[in-house]
Amino acid sequence: MNLRLIMSLLAFSSYALNGVDAQKFLQGQVTVDTERLAENETRYTAICDLKGRIHFGLWLKKNNAESFEIIVTQDQAEEFAKHIKKYGAFSKMTLSEQGTVFPKVVNGHTEFSSTETDISEWQKQAIMTGQAWIAQATEHEFQPQELRLHQREGVNYDKGCYLGQEIVARLWFKAKPKHWLHLVQGTGDAPAPATQLHNDVEVVNSTQTTDGYIALVVAKPAALQELGLQVLDLPEALSGDVARPQ
Repeated sequence: MNLRLIMSLLAFSSYALNGVDAQKFLQGQVTVDTERLAENETRYTAICDLKGRIHFGLWLKKNNAESFEIIVTQDQAEEFAKHIKKYGAFSKMTLSEQGTVFPKVVNGHTEFSSTETDISEWQKQAIMTGQAWIAQATEHEFQPQELRLHQREGVNYDKGCYLGQEIVARLWFKAKPKHWLHLVQGTGDAPAPATQLHNDVEVVNSTQTTDGYIALVVAKPAALQELGLQVLDLPEALSGDVARPQ
């Protein structure tokens, strides 16, 4: 599938999760600490698989402990809803689809509303600001740390059990990723998400620009030099070492 088609298909679905168990349920699912989450702030976080790789990427907004807004890419929406209903079957809460929403970068973060926006413009801004996002093509590919999700406050390494937590925590406390997120600029057609540009370079998100493309890739720095890709600066918060400070 060519990238233009993928880009034109990028859309977002909003869900409401309401009920007395909503916060407790999410606490056992997502990488962020839902108890400490500030109200009315949208935070990008993840639901991992049992191997500690991101299954669903989601923008989470807490209205209060019993009410959350969740946004996923439309191509993950059906699978996401099934996942919540399967794992949340015995929790007192309901998941209801709210329809299509549109993204906009506000002060370096993505906010959503029902007002239509230019999604390709959002993609450029999101990529330039290091806001990697997961869609169906990239599910089960990356660990949160590789995407610098902790530097976006989307992971809390001290919180208790959630899906994939043992592996996510072990990587943080005992190891260091060999590959991590970089912003690169290249010439020619933008490579589609999940494309391997090299054994040690995988595309997360990309978009065409006037003179080539920009992309967020998870890579070993040496491999980027080999490919001759120009590495651009990410925002300061996302430019530090991805490993745990020693």
